[in-house]
Amino acid sequence: MTSTIDPKSIGRPVHPRRRHVRTLTGYLPEKDASGKEKWPKGDEKVWKAGMRGLDTDVESITKSFVNHVQTSLARQAYNLDDLGAYQAAALSARDNLLVNWNKTQIEYMRKAPKRAYYLSLEFLMGRTLDNALLNLGLKDQFSEGIQRLGFSMEDILDQERDAGLGNGGLGRLAACYLDSSASQELPLWGYGLRYKYGIFQQLISPEGNQLEAPDPWLNHQNPWELPRIDVTYEVRFYGQSQRFHDGTPRASWTGGQEVLAIAYDVMIPGYSTTTTNNLRLWESKPKRGFDLNSFNAGNYEGAVESSNSAEAITSVLYPNDHTFWTAASLADILRRFKNLGKAISEFPEYVAIQLNDTHPTLAIPELMRILIDEEDLSWDKAWNIVTNTFFYTNHTVLPEALEKWPVDLIEHVLPRHMQIIYDINLFFLQAVEKKYPMDRDRLARMSLIEEGHPKQVRMAYLACIGSRKVNGVAELHSELVQTTILKDFVEFEGISKFGNVTNGITPRRWLDQCNHELSALISKTLKLDKDVWLKDLTKLEGLLPFAEDKAFRKEWAAIKQRNKERLAHHVQVTLGLTVNTNAMFDVQIKRLHEYKRQTLNILGVIHRYLTLKNMTPAQRKKVNNRVVFFAGKAAPAYYIAKLTIRLIVNVARIINADPDTKDYLTLYFLPDYSVSLAEVLIPASDISQHISTAGTEASGTSNMKFCLNGGLLLGTVDGANIEIAEEVGESNVFFFGHLTPAVEDLRHEHLYHPMPIEQKCPALAHVLNQVSAGLFGDGEVYEPLLNTIRQGDYYLITDDFDSYIAALTMVDEAYSDKEEWIKKSIRTTAKMGKFSSDRAINEYAEGYWNIEKTPVTKN
Repeated sequence: MTSTIDPKSIGRPVHPRRRHVRTLTGYLPEKDASGKEKWPKGDEKVWKAGMRGLDTDVESITKSFVNHVQTSLARQAYNLDDLGAYQAAALSARDNLLVNWNKTQIEYMRKAPKRAYYLSLEFLMGRTLDNALLNLGLKDQFSEGIQRLGFSMEDILDQERDAGLGNGGLGRLAACYLDSSASQELPLWGYGLRYKYGIFQQLISPEGNQLEAPDPWLNHQNPWELPRIDVTYEVRFYGQSQRFHDGTPRASWTGGQEVLAIAYDVMIPGYSTTTTNNLRLWESKPKRGFDLNSFNAGNYEGAVESSNSAEAITSVLYPNDHTFWTAASLADILRRFKNLGKAISEFPEYVAIQLNDTHPTLAIPELMRILIDEEDLSWDKAWNIVTNTFFYTNHTVLPEALEKWPVDLIEHVLPRHMQIIYDINLFFLQAVEKKYPMDRDRLARMSLIEEGHPKQVRMAYLACIGSRKVNGVAELHSELVQTTILKDFVEFEGISKFGNVTNGITPRRWLDQCNHELSALISKTLKLDKDVWLKDLTKLEGLLPFAEDKAFRKEWAAIKQRNKERLAHHVQVTLGLTVNTNAMFDVQIKRLHEYKRQTLNILGVIHRYLTLKNMTPAQRKKVNNRVVFFAGKAAPAYYIAKLTIRLIVNVARIINADPDTKDYLTLYFLPDYSVSLAEVLIPASDISQHISTAGTEASGTSNMKFCLNGGLLLGTVDGANIEIAEEVGESNVFFFGHLTPAVEDLRHEHLYHPMPIEQKCPALAHVLNQVSAGLFGDGEVYEPLLNTIRQGDYYLITDDFDSYIAALTMVDEAYSDKEEWIKKSIRTTAKMGKFSSDRAINEYAEGYWNIEKTPVTKN
């Protein structure tokens, strides 16, 4: 005899209902009849004698370091380099994080608070070691211990690679919110994907083109992650979904391909607190890694095809399918909830799930699928749970940036989810029609399905109707969300569902860590321990009177100068170029996009260059010297953005070599922008540019980082620029350009009443003609870029150029009075308290998720 299997059962779920298997993490001890906790196994005294605490003194830190060198790295003092020393230091710090992490999870299990879960496709964490030591309060002890062992902390910090888990502002915002949630002792976990390659490495070709190379950031061991081989879930793709004909909304989804989601945990320490939260990242693996039938038939490629397709899900940012991550996260959240022993109807009382933009929106039909097909709930009960669990943050009002998925694709990859989306849409439109009878245009506008070829699912609409509350990320942006893209939904559901939470940044990384000298000066001046003001950034207002203190201004300016010299040293070491540190540093660092208008900036640089060329030597000596820095990546397929990079690089080649002007104007494009590069650039800036077309930038957070570090802001009246100006005072910012209400009328004029640029903006026309004429290399190459301005000019370069040049002139005039400039710098930093991510995360906790602080006892 042998075991047999019914062929009809292959590809069907093993269990008709989800089984929540207890894993080996995070559970409480059982109690005896008297209520006393029972030790689970072995001798309790022996166990407790072997349990470690925190290593907080130099001796225990060095002992831990050496132990990891010997036993984790299998090396010794004779063959340990800086990379090995970094790994040993990181593992030693991680040991401390894990002690606090375990305490935190046990506390959450004991108290069973309502928890929030932050679903984001990106988490742009930056380097971890320095931040972990800062939050643990052990930077000085580790530095001393590392020095005693013959290494420099600065050298080993440089060995760490930025984690390739994100692309831009969306991922960096998520990282700030994780830091703040732990620092504010809030029970919040993040969920994302463990990309093997992440965003690409940016290289520049001899012609100035952006080249993309793989960024295998996981090639070296990542000491900050903890593989959880006991936490795995099966995620299904493809197959068939058959509805039951029993009067219920249930269906059976079978066949297709099953992929394993394996958890990797990253500890998120709070600042000056024991609380250590978690970022759980999912890696995809094949459920069955090798097809023996294909192999036996001589088809090796077919034998490994399922394995390769499964692992590809988490290879590159972005993956084609977001379901893998949302399904695994929901399974994990549900398992944790079920361990509380509560009824499924109480799910929203214990769980809040934040959708960071539309990428995680498939979590809505996935939770419906679980509640209906696996928990046997009626449609109305399931929908009530869903719409009280999810919260949606919108990050854009640009129509082309709103995710839409082809119906055919979802039907093929996720047949059950498409059925559920159709059902959600039907019931929703029935409710709309009941309120607005016979209004067919409204039904078409609000439908989740956009008719056309192909039909598409409007993911932002699905996120909106499936969530309890919806918010934008700056006051202007939230107003635009409510009056443009979601206007019909506001009218239907009521304004109370829609709100605003202005973005924020963590001052731990974006002031203390990246600008330690300035942080120390602030602590000394305010006579406050930094533990106080780094967790209550409004304390910075105490700096305002010191703007009039000459000695304080001198110290402030000296720190800014040393930060400029640090940036110049970085450019010298990495690019071999010499930077004039006595000039004004003008910085724009953002991903390349037409609406962010790096094109306006580089055309302004060319205008400045041409103006300098027309001056006499005596006139030039009166000009404010300026060094302009660009950094940022363009999406690989974004041709116009990549042309902008090429133009920047080739303009730099010409003007940096021109003997007439190079003492007064230089330009640098710093390749492969990252969090770590931002930490060098931001403290060095005198002025930063945030010049998006009005009404296109949701918020921006780099503007907050520059201003927190005493850099002044040049920008349009857009995004969070408006709120920064309200806080710091409009006399300390430099605004230009048309306002949001005028934008659509101007675009209408461009389309129906175009005016030649030579007539509309002669200064810009001259700049464009010089580029076309080949002043910066082959002018033909740039024609597609220049034609976006000459024809249509959707982002209003022609309308705002003269105003922009005038604003740059105002900046020059203001900078000529150095003492007054320093005063503006001090006042700007002093009024940035509102823009802490601590404030933002507390607004979410109180006004959206309804979660409370859950402090973790130190002992």
